[in-house]
Amino acid sequence: MPRILKFGGTSVATIDQIKKIAKFIKERHEDEQLVVVVSAMGKTTDRLVKMIKEISETPSKRELDMLLATGEQITIPLLSTALREEKVNAISLTGAQAGIQTSDHHSKARIESINCDLIQKHLEAGTVVVVAGFQGISATGDITTLGRGGSDTTAVALAVALGGTCEIYTDVEGIYTVDPRYNKNARKLTEISYQEMLEMASLGAGVLETRAIEMAHKFKVPLYVAKTLSKTKGTSIIERTKEMESTVITGISIDTDCLMASVKHLPFSQENIAELFMNLANRQLNIDMISIAAPYNDHVTVSFTAEKDDAKDLEEVIQNMKKAHNTIEITTNNEIVKLSVVGIGMVSHSGVAANIFRLFAEENIHYYQVTTSEISISYTILKSDVERCIDIISKEYELEK
Repeated sequence: MPRILKFGGTSVATIDQIKKIAKFIKERHEDEQLVVVVSAMGKTTDRLVKMIKEISETPSKRELDMLLATGEQITIPLLSTALREEKVNAISLTGAQAGIQTSDHHSKARIESINCDLIQKHLEAGTVVVVAGFQGISATGDITTLGRGGSDTTAVALAVALGGTCEIYTDVEGIYTVDPRYNKNARKLTEISYQEMLEMASLGAGVLETRAIEMAHKFKVPLYVAKTLSKTKGTSIIERTKEMESTVITGISIDTDCLMASVKHLPFSQENIAELFMNLANRQLNIDMISIAAPYNDHVTVSFTAEKDDAKDLEEVIQNMKKAHNTIEITTNNEIVKLSVVGIGMVSHSGVAANIFRLFAEENIHYYQVTTSEISISYTILKSDVERCIDIISKEYELEK
């Protein structure tokens, strides 16, 4: 059974780190078939974005994909060469060479299929295959990228296609109840269910990409998250954990990359509301936490959260709609954060929402929107209240060491 090892950008940020990873892979390769997926080195992607933005504030997404895909294409031959210096047969493959076929949605492409023939051929020959994460090729032959966290998705998709397991190596020691940057006493989890991890990731936990977890869950791919080159045990993501229902809250997710948009004075009709969200969907915009105020004078205000990077696209959608509905306008609030509590235990424990409302009332913490699912409750709150919220919820639900 092949092992797919994925190393993030911080893990391959320098030549020295790449050499150390090559030694680690050499030890593993002695008795395992290995496919290694890597991200761009350090802040390479950020630098590439900055470069093209110096030429154009609104570059073509096709050309942006062509540029950003080069980041991973730098890492793969460097790691492959470091492995060869360790006397390990290795070969580097771009996403296209690895047979990763995607949709043609530039910057947010989805993997449609993987032809593993070439990878399988190299594995059978005893070669370590080093694959560029985050990228693939469309049916028209264009290079595409998979969006934020796309290398995680690449790794899991390869594990599915090859019938293997997947290990994600990053700069943290596993999955924590709360991001340690917000709470230094956060407790590391030895296990977490796919369902809880998917919920936490979709609500802002940045350790793993949502699509990667969704795919792992669907195809039952064993996932393991650990710190690069550390001997400390990481976190296993599995179907069921021992304490799945006895623990009410498993963790807290924080999403700082969202904004709250309010579309005001929209003429009230079901058709107009549907048109708004269809236009947003057609631009591949991820919308969450939707709330619709009661109609007033035959007009309505629709609010929702979206990614900060999509602010310009949101504005363009509304400007296009103004041609038919000249009363509408959009306002955005960048000073909010989405805080979510997650836990399968909520299914069998009532009163969690009531208890958190009580905690917020006692601390005079204001919230703008609230949404719930079967295993999570999300609030939009002010950035200035984040640490206070985390502190009181962590203590109430024993999320600390």
